[in-house]
Amino acid sequence: MKKSLFDRKMKNPEFKAIYDEVATEMNIAEQIAKLRHRAKMSQSELAKKVSTSRTAIARYESGHYNRYSLATLIKIARAFNKRLKIAYV
Repeated sequence: MKKSLFDRKMKNPEFKAIYDEVATEMNIAEQIAKLRHRAKMSQSELAKKVSTSRTAIARYESGHYNRYSLATLIKIARAFNKRLKIAYV
């Protein structure tokens, strides 16, 4: 069976490193947005709970942000009564 373009690209270490980094950023952003939507909470409401601005929450959810601080991620988790879990896989 012929490999897909994606499978061929993933064999390139440089491409894979960039993909893995972007995928991690997107995953964090997606998780924050999902939690917020499930809680029927606006970005402004979440911002108030974590002592930041609505624009900061929008940035965190954009998928183009890569400077999350551990303290901020913990505050976001607590706003949803969740724990933050970080794992090396």
